[in-house]
Amino acid sequence: MNAARFGLLAAALASPLVAAPAAERFREANDLVRAGDYPKATAVYGDLAASGQESASLYWNWAQAATARGASGEALWALLRARELDPGDRAVVRDVERLREALNLDPAEIAPEPLAAAGRAARRYRLDLVALALLALSVGAHALVRVGPGVRWGLTTARATLALGLLAAAVPVVASFARPTAAVVRRGAPLLDAASPTADTTGSLREGEVVPVLEASGAWLRVEDNAGARGWAHSADVRRLDRPPTPLRD
Repeated sequence: MNAARFGLLAAALASPLVAAPAAERFREANDLVRAGDYPKATAVYGDLAASGQESASLYWNWAQAATARGASGEALWALLRARELDPGDRAVVRDVERLREALNLDPAEIAPEPLAAAGRAARRYRLDLVALALLALSVGAHALVRVGPGVRWGLTTARATLALGLLAAAVPVVASFARPTAAVVRRGAPLLDAASPTADTTGSLREGEVVPVLEASGAWLRVEDNAGARGWAHSADVRRLDRPPTPLRD
């Protein structure tokens, strides 16, 4: 018991210590942006994200640094990742549209998975909690009907809240079937016929385009572009939107 208590105390004391260096690193990256050292700033943002210190504000700042050094595809990826973390951030949504237009992309080219939008809506409006609340109300209304059968509105309320609760719960469940996606961060990124740097090039991907991820093999992703062409791309050129970035490897 004492050991367990000591472990909980150590974890509680360690949390602020972990957060403090991350905040310092975030300020360091922002200072680098203000100083004009955009490559080093994005490297710091990347280290923070890869270590699990993700936030919409981190990716928004990353996008500003990437834009300043002319990496529009990387900037759009960072904004889209920020939108995944905070779907209700209007500034992020506005900047996504601005960059999409600057890259001359159609709306469909950054939204190949309709179910992904349902997932963002579920996270934004916390439909999981809404569903739990409605189902709890339904249970309560059913109990009220059993206690007082003469309560006319009880059964109607129970049925309505049950239906609404199931509907709210269905949205995140359906959204979970969406394929993972990735954004093209490099202009003219090659599409290859195999997961190898020596493979033949079958085409190229548009900078900023969002593509479904069909398969992953090490640092390689098998994707499908907006025209339906399938092939392999390196994760240095195409970054996933469903997870934080990881250190690249061959």
